[in-house]
Amino acid sequence: MFSSLLRRALRPLPAALLLSACLAVAAGHATAGAQAPQAELKAAARATVKRKPAATPQKRSKSRTKARTSRRRVTRAAAVPRAPAWTSPRTAGALASDLGSTLASHTRSGQWGILVVSLSRGDTLFEHNPDMQLQPASTMKMFTAALALDHFGPDHQFSTDVLHDGAVAGGTLSGSLYLRGGGDPTLSYRFTTGDEGPFDSLARAVAATGIRHVKGDVVGDAGAFESRRIPEGWQSRYLSASYAAPVSALSVNENLVWIVVRPGSSSAEVALEPATSTVAIVNKVRLVKGGRGGSIAVRRVNGTLEARGSIGSRSGPLRYSLVIDDPALFAAGAFRAALEKAGVTVDGGAHIGSAPSAATKVTSIPSQPLSKIVALMDRESINHYAELLFRDAAHSVTPDQPGSAETGQAAMRSFLGGKVGAAATSYVTSDGSGLSVNDLVTPRMMIQLLSYADRAPWAPVFHASLPVAGESETLRGRMRATPAQGNLHAKTGTTNTVASLGGYVTAQNGELLAFSFIYNGGDRWNAKATMDSMGATLANFLRD
Repeated sequence: MFSSLLRRALRPLPAALLLSACLAVAAGHATAGAQAPQAELKAAARATVKRKPAATPQKRSKSRTKARTSRRRVTRAAAVPRAPAWTSPRTAGALASDLGSTLASHTRSGQWGILVVSLSRGDTLFEHNPDMQLQPASTMKMFTAALALDHFGPDHQFSTDVLHDGAVAGGTLSGSLYLRGGGDPTLSYRFTTGDEGPFDSLARAVAATGIRHVKGDVVGDAGAFESRRIPEGWQSRYLSASYAAPVSALSVNENLVWIVVRPGSSSAEVALEPATSTVAIVNKVRLVKGGRGGSIAVRRVNGTLEARGSIGSRSGPLRYSLVIDDPALFAAGAFRAALEKAGVTVDGGAHIGSAPSAATKVTSIPSQPLSKIVALMDRESINHYAELLFRDAAHSVTPDQPGSAETGQAAMRSFLGGKVGAAATSYVTSDGSGLSVNDLVTPRMMIQLLSYADRAPWAPVFHASLPVAGESETLRGRMRATPAQGNLHAKTGTTNTVASLGGYVTAQNGELLAFSFIYNGGDRWNAKATMDSMGATLANFLRD
């Protein structure tokens, strides 16, 4: 089920190996990490999986990290953008001149597309290649957020259902249980407390109906989405990392699982969180008396996970995050394990299939409201959320077809062309997150989207979802101590060859400005500094 090898010194893995060694740093706990291509993904990974406070696996590094857990994590120093400078333009002409000068003086190479519009007055304040198609990186998530909010509404909740076939008599089900995924991005430990898992409440609800014995199997049904789990245009080097987990309508824990190694009284203990019946672990970890750290390697051997290495008897738990490459099967096994924990005996195994049309619904678990999903997706730049929402909207528009990249593109095209007013030739959408190198947008269509979103009934939710300069999430460290701090709110986008920023800022006279800054090239650190300078200048703009 997992990729073949977690090495002590993490190296880029081939596309076929979907393994991420991304660990959190908590007091007394060990850490290993994988290099991320998107800068904002560091913040996204911080809250990938919520666990009890003493062992919260939230912080990851974009740098290569040694998996030898007894040593302090060593990371490469990252380039830091220069502190932004800004001007104080008092006319539209002065603003355009200042932005043009800033643009010309910073980056050494690459292509820029920029458009700044006053939504209050309706005039264009600055443009540079506004109709050039460029890769947007994670600013694509704004398009996915708007599509989902426009189609479902902010209060919508997705549902994961449990159904059964066969008859129930005397507490025994003479059939199977079906776990049917509804594309819920929040079926995760992030939203539970203590050791409670997302399937524990479902399992207890099944037991509460009187079912205590299942003669059949537990079947994972992910038919709401297509079977292809990796979008077109995702780089092979991404696929070992937590930010590029496979996509499935039945996804649990953002398709990450933790291998947890703890010192026991006489030997090391190794377990999966969440537990699942579809993955076996062979424990070959040695317990070292008196030690505080450890050195662990995990690999697949004949279909099982084999953990080797050592852990000190005085060490805290060591937690390794692995990407699940078959989410629906893993979820079915995790639900089966939760049923056993809740006192429901299951005779059969766990596998993937489709729930019969005549199956009876037993119980369900709702997702978090869409408003919260969108806020987390945009603020922390969570690719997994975006990919599921992209396909959720597509499946809802065409319920007779599974959600897919193709139906998602059709739904996005209908939304952008029919409501936003974007020209069909101005964009290409291969995924919902912006991780695909095939995605293309223009600054003009981004401004059109921002303008539409500002007028929509769900505008407050959309605005609130965007990080705030100098204060929150992926903009926390940018534009501090400038007029943009606490004012400018925008979505970031960063890969090795893209830096982008799109959103809103209020000028000194109260005008609401929408802006789209997109840079494609190799000088992205200076590009970010350019954007920060322009953002601060926009916030300091004043005209009669």
